[in-house]
Amino acid sequence: MTTLTKAEEQIMQILWQENEGFVKDLLQHFPVPRPAYNTVSTIIRILEKKGFVDHRSYGKSHQYYPLISREQYRNERFSNLMKDYFNNSMKQVLSHFGQNGSLNIKEAEEIIQMMEGIKKKANKNE
Repeated sequence: MTTLTKAEEQIMQILWQENEGFVKDLLQHFPVPRPAYNTVSTIIRILEKKGFVDHRSYGKSHQYYPLISREQYRNERFSNLMKDYFNNSMKQVLSHFGQNGSLNIKEAEEIIQMMEGIKKKANKNE
């Protein structure tokens, strides 16, 4: 799966939230100053070519909708991040966040509890 540019991802976030929309509808979700109509239209056509979006035609208007879910994209992106930067090691990921101060005590405790639950479930399935 292709990685999206920042502009493409911004449009996909809107489509994932709204499920569908015409270009004029998507524009309403952008902060002022909003991008030009033609800019959003061009980006969404690029997303169509990449296989992220499709449309329904209503005369000359097109209503766009996502073909890829937010979860599918997130899973693919995270898998690539894990492979490219952490040697597919969750231990390295957690170590990274722990060492750079991104992980607070409460989150660390919640992760420990989640891991204990996963461990118990795995032991039951053996």
